Amino acid sequence: MAPATTAGSGDPRTARTRGRLRAALLAACEEQPLDRVSVSEVVRRAGVGRATFYLHYDDLRALAVDACAEIVRQAVDALHAWDGAPPGPDAPPAELTGLLDAVRDRAEVYRSLLGTGGGGPLGELLHGELRARSLDELTRRRPAGTGADVIASAVAGLFAGVLADWVHGRVDATPAQLAGRIWRMLIAVHTTAASHGQGTAARDRPAPLR
Repeated sequence: MAPATTAGSGDPRTARTRGRLRAALLAACEEQPLDRVSVSEVVRRAGVGRATFYLHYDDLRALAVDACAEIVRQAVDALHAWDGAPPGPDAPPAELTGLLDAVRDRAEVYRSLLGTGGGGPLGELLHGELRARSLDELTRRRPAGTGADVIASAVAGLFAGVLADWVHGRVDATPAQLAGRIWRMLIAVHTTAASHGQGTAARDRPAPLR
């Protein structure tokens, strides 16, 4: 659920209030899972009233989605941080390692917002934004009918799922190691899809007239 639309949303005071609420939620999530955090605790930490909270957000989940927006943007940018041809399988973008370093530093927060397997507010937002960005990039580079939608879903699901399991301790790796493994898997997805697309195109190509 997106943040509630309110009048004057471009007002600096609105931005400051939302920023305080986001910071309060993230601070609370450092100490306990999201499902144990209450609106009362968030407004107390933020120093605002409940009425102010509901002026900006429908509920805690809407606030959580808003609080996740920045790390999701960083994640999507990190996986597309290259121009021209992508780096090889052994050279993941430095931005990806930096992102994983940041996630590790606040693991308690992201563990609360990112469910195992890629669920939760952060997982759902990450999957949706990453799939949309990947699909946009793919449709600009690939001809129609080569499975860009499937590739985009695979990329989004792979990254969100692996990230979630790493945050929850199911994957043992340093940020640099994980960046390398994720990058190699993503390259493999694209390579396999490209090979399949070329094979399909060849099979669908009409036989030459003799």
